[in-house]
Amino acid sequence: MSNSSSITEFLLLAFADTRELQLLTFWLFLGIYLAALLGNGLIITAIACDHRLHNPMYFFLLNLALLDLGCISTTVPKTMANSLWDIRAISYMGCAAQAFFFLFFISSEYSLLTVMAYDRYIAICKPLHYGTLLGSRACVHMAAAAWGGGFLNSLLHSANTFSVPLCHGNIVDQFFCELPQIIKLSCSDSDYLREAGHTVFSACLGFGCFVFIVLSYVEIFRAVLRIPSEQGRHKAFSTCLSHLAVVSLFLSTGIFAHLKPPSTSSPSLDLCVAVLYSVLPPAVNPLIYSMRNQELKDALKKLIQSIIPLQK
Repeated sequence: MSNSSSITEFLLLAFADTRELQLLTFWLFLGIYLAALLGNGLIITAIACDHRLHNPMYFFLLNLALLDLGCISTTVPKTMANSLWDIRAISYMGCAAQAFFFLFFISSEYSLLTVMAYDRYIAICKPLHYGTLLGSRACVHMAAAAWGGGFLNSLLHSANTFSVPLCHGNIVDQFFCELPQIIKLSCSDSDYLREAGHTVFSACLGFGCFVFIVLSYVEIFRAVLRIPSEQGRHKAFSTCLSHLAVVSLFLSTGIFAHLKPPSTSSPSLDLCVAVLYSVLPPAVNPLIYSMRNQELKDALKKLIQSIIPLQK
Protein backbone atom coordinates (compact mmCIF):
# COMPACT_ATOMS: atom_id res chain seq x y z
CA MET A 1 0.00 0.00 0.00
CA SER A 2 1.57 3.24 -1.12
CA ASN A 3 -0.20 5.72 1.14
CA SER A 4 -3.04 6.18 3.59
CA SER A 5 -5.56 7.04 0.85
CA SER A 6 -5.42 3.42 -0.37
CA ILE A 7 -5.97 1.98 3.11
CA THR A 8 -9.61 1.14 3.74
CA GLU A 9 -9.12 -1.01 6.82
CA PHE A 10 -6.59 -2.01 9.45
CA LEU A 11 -5.82 -5.46 10.83
CA LEU A 12 -5.70 -5.69 14.61
CA LEU A 13 -3.63 -8.10 16.67
CA ALA A 14 -5.52 -11.23 17.68
CA PHE A 15 -5.40 -12.68 21.18
CA ALA A 16 -5.40 -16.28 20.00
CA ASP A 17 -5.12 -18.41 16.87
CA THR A 18 -7.20 -21.43 17.85
CA ARG A 19 -10.99 -21.29 17.90
CA GLU A 20 -11.20 -22.53 21.48
CA LEU A 21 -8.95 -19.76 22.79
CA GLN A 22 -10.82 -17.16 20.73
CA LEU A 23 -14.10 -18.19 22.35
CA LEU A 24 -12.43 -18.18 25.76
CA THR A 25 -11.22 -14.63 25.05
CA PHE A 26 -14.75 -13.62 24.09
CA TRP A 27 -16.29 -14.93 27.32
CA LEU A 28 -13.50 -13.42 29.42
CA PHE A 29 -13.95 -9.96 27.92
CA LEU A 30 -17.72 -10.30 28.10
CA GLY A 31 -17.49 -10.97 31.84
CA ILE A 32 -15.15 -8.02 32.38
CA TYR A 33 -17.34 -5.73 30.28
CA LEU A 34 -20.56 -6.70 32.05
CA ALA A 35 -18.85 -6.20 35.44
CA ALA A 36 -17.71 -2.73 34.37
CA LEU A 37 -21.17 -1.83 33.07
CA LEU A 38 -22.83 -3.08 36.25
CA GLY A 39 -20.37 -1.48 38.66
CA ASN A 40 -20.17 1.91 37.01
CA GLY A 41 -23.88 1.91 36.20
CA LEU A 42 -24.78 1.26 39.85
CA ILE A 43 -22.48 4.04 41.02
CA ILE A 44 -23.96 6.53 38.54
CA THR A 45 -27.52 5.59 39.48
CA ALA A 46 -26.85 5.62 43.23
CA ILE A 47 -25.22 9.04 43.14
CA ALA A 48 -27.94 10.48 40.90
CA CYS A 49 -30.80 9.11 43.01
CA ASP A 50 -29.48 9.59 46.56
CA HIS A 51 -29.61 13.24 47.67
CA ARG A 52 -27.09 12.51 50.46
CA LEU A 53 -24.46 11.97 47.75
CA HIS A 54 -25.08 15.30 46.03
CA ASN A 55 -21.77 16.89 46.98
CA PRO A 56 -18.56 17.66 45.06
CA MET A 57 -16.75 14.40 45.84
CA TYR A 58 -19.56 12.23 44.49
CA PHE A 59 -20.21 14.58 41.57
CA PHE A 60 -16.65 14.00 40.42
CA LEU A 61 -17.01 10.26 41.09
CA LEU A 62 -20.09 10.20 38.86
CA ASN A 63 -18.04 11.82 36.08
CA LEU A 64 -15.28 9.26 36.64
CA ALA A 65 -17.76 6.41 36.26
CA LEU A 66 -19.04 7.93 33.01
CA LEU A 67 -15.50 8.17 31.67
CA ASP A 68 -14.78 4.58 32.70
CA LEU A 69 -17.87 3.40 30.83
CA GLY A 70 -16.82 5.32 27.74
CA CYS A 71 -13.24 4.06 27.92
CA ILE A 72 -14.05 0.36 28.18
CA SER A 73 -16.90 0.62 25.64
CA THR A 74 -14.48 2.02 23.06
CA THR A 75 -12.26 -1.06 22.91
CA VAL A 76 -13.85 -4.15 24.45
CA PRO A 77 -17.00 -4.60 22.26
CA LYS A 78 -14.90 -4.61 19.08
CA THR A 79 -12.47 -7.06 20.68
CA MET A 80 -15.34 -9.37 21.64
CA ALA A 81 -16.76 -9.22 18.10
CA ASN A 82 -13.35 -10.02 16.59
CA SER A 83 -12.90 -13.01 18.89
CA LEU A 84 -16.43 -14.30 18.37
CA TRP A 85 -16.45 -14.01 14.57
CA ASP A 86 -12.74 -14.80 14.06
CA ILE A 87 -11.94 -11.52 12.31
CA ARG A 88 -9.21 -8.90 12.71
CA ALA A 89 -10.32 -6.09 10.42
CA ILE A 90 -11.51 -2.64 11.44
CA SER A 91 -12.42 0.07 8.94
CA TYR A 92 -10.23 3.13 8.49
CA MET A 93 -12.89 5.46 9.91
CA GLY A 94 -13.70 2.98 12.66
CA CYS A 95 -10.04 2.86 13.64
CA ALA A 96 -9.80 6.65 13.65
CA ALA A 97 -12.92 6.91 15.82
CA GLN A 98 -11.71 4.24 18.23
CA ALA A 99 -8.29 5.89 18.61
CA PHE A 100 -9.87 9.32 19.13
CA PHE A 101 -12.43 8.27 21.74
CA PHE A 102 -9.99 6.07 23.66
CA LEU A 103 -7.48 8.91 24.03
CA PHE A 104 -10.32 11.32 24.80
CA PHE A 105 -11.63 9.22 27.69
CA ILE A 106 -8.15 8.38 29.03
CA SER A 107 -6.99 12.01 28.93
CA SER A 108 -10.21 13.27 30.50
CA GLU A 109 -9.98 10.67 33.26
CA TYR A 110 -6.45 11.71 34.17
CA SER A 111 -7.52 15.36 34.27
CA LEU A 112 -10.51 14.46 36.42
CA LEU A 113 -8.34 12.50 38.85
CA THR A 114 -6.25 15.65 39.22
CA VAL A 115 -9.39 17.65 39.99
CA MET A 116 -10.44 15.01 42.52
CA ALA A 117 -7.07 15.38 44.27
CA TYR A 118 -7.82 19.11 44.60
CA ASP A 119 -11.24 18.26 46.02
CA ARG A 120 -9.66 16.06 48.71
CA TYR A 121 -7.05 18.75 49.45
CA ILE A 122 -9.73 21.40 50.05
CA ALA A 123 -11.91 19.01 52.08
CA ILE A 124 -9.10 18.09 54.50
CA CYS A 125 -6.75 21.08 54.51
CA LYS A 126 -9.35 23.88 54.19
CA PRO A 127 -12.65 22.39 55.38
CA LEU A 128 -14.13 25.76 56.36
CA HIS A 129 -13.78 26.99 52.78
CA TYR A 130 -15.00 23.77 51.14
CA GLY A 131 -18.47 25.04 50.28
CA THR A 132 -17.09 28.34 48.98
CA LEU A 133 -14.25 26.99 46.84
CA LEU A 134 -16.17 23.98 45.55
CA GLY A 135 -19.65 25.29 44.92
CA SER A 136 -21.88 23.72 42.30
CA ARG A 137 -20.79 26.14 39.59
CA ALA A 138 -17.09 25.63 40.35
CA CYS A 139 -17.52 21.84 40.25
CA VAL A 140 -19.27 21.98 36.88
CA HIS A 141 -16.54 24.24 35.50
CA MET A 142 -13.75 21.93 36.71
CA ALA A 143 -15.46 18.83 35.36
CA ALA A 144 -16.08 20.58 32.03
CA ALA A 145 -12.41 21.60 31.93
CA ALA A 146 -11.37 17.98 32.45
CA TRP A 147 -13.64 16.75 29.65
CA GLY A 148 -12.68 19.66 27.38
CA GLY A 149 -8.97 19.18 27.97
CA GLY A 150 -9.25 15.50 27.09
CA PHE A 151 -11.20 16.35 23.94
CA LEU A 152 -8.64 18.90 22.72
CA ASN A 153 -5.71 16.60 23.48
CA SER A 154 -7.34 13.71 21.63
CA LEU A 155 -8.34 15.91 18.69
CA LEU A 156 -4.79 17.22 18.33
CA HIS A 157 -3.15 13.79 18.35
CA SER A 158 -5.79 12.04 16.25
CA ALA A 159 -5.88 14.72 13.57
CA ASN A 160 -2.10 14.73 13.35
CA THR A 161 -1.77 10.93 13.24
CA PHE A 162 -4.44 10.24 10.63
CA SER A 163 -3.38 13.14 8.40
CA VAL A 164 0.06 11.68 7.64
CA PRO A 165 0.59 9.23 4.75
CA LEU A 166 0.93 5.60 5.80
CA CYS A 167 3.30 3.43 3.78
CA HIS A 168 4.16 0.50 6.05
CA GLY A 169 1.08 -1.62 5.57
CA ASN A 170 -2.12 -1.76 7.59
CA ILE A 171 -1.24 -4.18 10.42
CA VAL A 172 -1.64 -2.64 13.89
CA ASP A 173 0.41 -4.41 16.57
CA GLN A 174 -2.30 -4.00 19.21
CA PHE A 175 -5.79 -5.37 19.90
CA PHE A 176 -7.28 -1.90 19.38
CA CYS A 177 -6.34 1.18 17.37
CA GLU A 178 -3.71 2.86 19.51
CA LEU A 179 -2.21 6.07 18.12
CA PRO A 180 1.47 5.15 18.76
CA GLN A 181 0.92 1.95 16.76
CA ILE A 182 -0.72 3.85 13.88
CA ILE A 183 2.09 6.41 13.65
CA LYS A 184 4.57 3.56 13.27
CA LEU A 185 3.02 2.98 9.84
CA SER A 186 3.87 6.52 8.66
CA CYS A 187 6.01 7.02 5.57
CA SER A 188 8.82 9.14 7.01
CA ASP A 189 10.69 9.78 10.21
CA SER A 190 9.61 13.43 10.12
CA ASP A 191 5.97 12.40 10.62
CA TYR A 192 7.02 10.24 13.55
CA LEU A 193 9.06 13.09 15.03
CA ARG A 194 6.17 15.54 14.65
CA GLU A 195 3.86 13.23 16.58
CA ALA A 196 6.65 12.68 19.10
CA GLY A 197 6.74 16.44 19.67
CA HIS A 198 3.01 16.48 20.40
CA THR A 199 3.48 13.50 22.70
CA VAL A 200 6.25 15.26 24.62
CA PHE A 201 4.01 18.31 25.08
CA SER A 202 1.18 16.12 26.40
CA ALA A 203 3.63 14.26 28.62
CA CYS A 204 4.75 17.57 30.15
CA LEU A 205 1.14 18.46 30.92
CA GLY A 206 0.62 14.99 32.36
CA PHE A 207 3.72 15.34 34.50
CA GLY A 208 2.39 18.68 35.75
CA CYS A 209 -0.84 16.94 36.81
CA PHE A 210 1.21 14.24 38.52
CA VAL A 211 3.22 16.84 40.47
CA PHE A 212 -0.01 18.58 41.48
CA ILE A 213 -1.47 15.28 42.77
CA VAL A 214 1.71 14.49 44.71
CA LEU A 215 1.89 17.96 46.29
CA SER A 216 -1.80 17.78 47.18
CA TYR A 217 -1.28 14.52 49.04
CA VAL A 218 1.81 15.82 50.78
CA GLU A 219 -0.32 18.62 52.22
CA ILE A 220 -3.15 16.18 52.96
CA PHE A 221 -0.86 13.83 54.90
CA ARG A 222 0.59 16.74 56.86
CA ALA A 223 -2.92 17.94 57.76
CA VAL A 224 -4.08 14.45 58.73
CA LEU A 225 -1.08 13.91 61.01
CA ARG A 226 -1.94 17.13 62.87
CA ILE A 227 -5.40 15.82 63.79
CA PRO A 228 -5.21 14.99 67.54
CA SER A 229 -7.53 11.97 67.69
CA GLU A 230 -6.74 8.66 66.05
CA GLN A 231 -10.37 8.25 65.01
CA GLY A 232 -10.32 11.66 63.34
CA ARG A 233 -7.12 10.81 61.46
CA HIS A 234 -8.56 7.51 60.29
CA LYS A 235 -11.80 9.13 59.10
CA ALA A 236 -9.98 11.88 57.23
CA PHE A 237 -7.48 9.54 55.61
CA SER A 238 -10.12 6.95 54.64
CA THR A 239 -11.79 9.50 52.35
CA CYS A 240 -8.55 9.68 50.34
CA LEU A 241 -7.59 6.01 50.15
CA SER A 242 -9.96 5.14 47.31
CA HIS A 243 -8.84 8.05 45.17
CA LEU A 244 -5.20 7.31 45.91
CA ALA A 245 -5.69 3.65 44.94
CA VAL A 246 -7.39 4.60 41.65
CA VAL A 247 -4.64 7.09 40.79
CA SER A 248 -1.95 4.51 41.60
CA LEU A 249 -3.63 1.87 39.42
CA PHE A 250 -4.15 4.32 36.57
CA LEU A 251 -0.57 5.64 36.58
CA SER A 252 1.23 2.36 37.26
CA THR A 253 -0.47 0.49 34.40
CA GLY A 254 -0.11 3.40 31.98
CA ILE A 255 3.56 4.05 32.81
CA PHE A 256 4.45 0.38 32.56
CA ALA A 257 2.66 0.10 29.21
CA HIS A 258 4.43 3.02 27.57
CA LEU A 259 7.79 3.20 29.36
CA LYS A 260 8.77 -0.46 29.61
CA PRO A 261 12.22 -1.28 28.16
CA PRO A 262 12.14 -2.18 24.43
CA SER A 263 14.21 -5.28 25.19
CA THR A 264 11.29 -6.75 27.16
CA SER A 265 8.76 -6.06 24.44
CA SER A 266 6.94 -8.92 22.72
CA PRO A 267 3.50 -9.20 21.07
CA SER A 268 2.03 -11.31 23.89
CA LEU A 269 3.45 -9.04 26.61
CA ASP A 270 2.26 -5.91 24.79
CA LEU A 271 -1.24 -7.39 24.60
CA CYS A 272 -1.32 -8.20 28.31
CA VAL A 273 0.02 -4.78 29.28
CA ALA A 274 -2.50 -3.03 27.02
CA VAL A 275 -5.31 -4.91 28.74
CA LEU A 276 -3.94 -3.81 32.12
CA TYR A 277 -4.08 -0.10 31.37
CA SER A 278 -7.09 0.05 29.01
CA VAL A 279 -9.50 -2.53 30.47
CA LEU A 280 -8.57 -3.20 34.09
CA PRO A 281 -8.98 0.30 35.64
CA PRO A 282 -12.54 0.92 34.30
CA ALA A 283 -13.61 -2.49 35.59
CA VAL A 284 -11.91 -2.26 38.99
CA ASN A 285 -12.53 1.41 39.88
CA PRO A 286 -16.14 0.87 41.04
CA LEU A 287 -14.97 -1.89 43.38
CA ILE A 288 -12.19 0.29 44.79
CA TYR A 289 -14.52 3.19 45.51
CA SER A 290 -17.28 1.06 47.03
CA MET A 291 -15.09 -1.05 49.33
CA ARG A 292 -14.12 1.64 51.87
CA ASN A 293 -16.86 4.22 51.34
CA GLN A 294 -19.69 3.55 53.78
CA GLU A 295 -21.96 6.26 52.36
CA LEU A 296 -21.65 4.82 48.87
CA LYS A 297 -22.16 1.27 50.13
CA ASP A 298 -25.34 2.33 51.94
CA ALA A 299 -26.62 4.08 48.80
CA LEU A 300 -25.85 1.03 46.65
CA LYS A 301 -27.55 -1.28 49.16
CA LYS A 302 -30.62 0.95 49.18
CA LEU A 303 -30.66 1.05 45.37
CA ILE A 304 -30.36 -2.73 45.01
CA GLN A 305 -33.10 -3.30 47.60
CA SER A 306 -35.39 -0.99 45.65
CA ILE A 307 -34.70 -2.81 42.38
CA ILE A 308 -35.02 -6.44 43.53
CA PRO A 309 -38.74 -6.29 44.54
CA LEU A 310 -39.57 -4.95 41.09
CA GLN A 311 -38.21 -8.15 39.56
CA LYS A 312 -40.38 -10.45 41.64
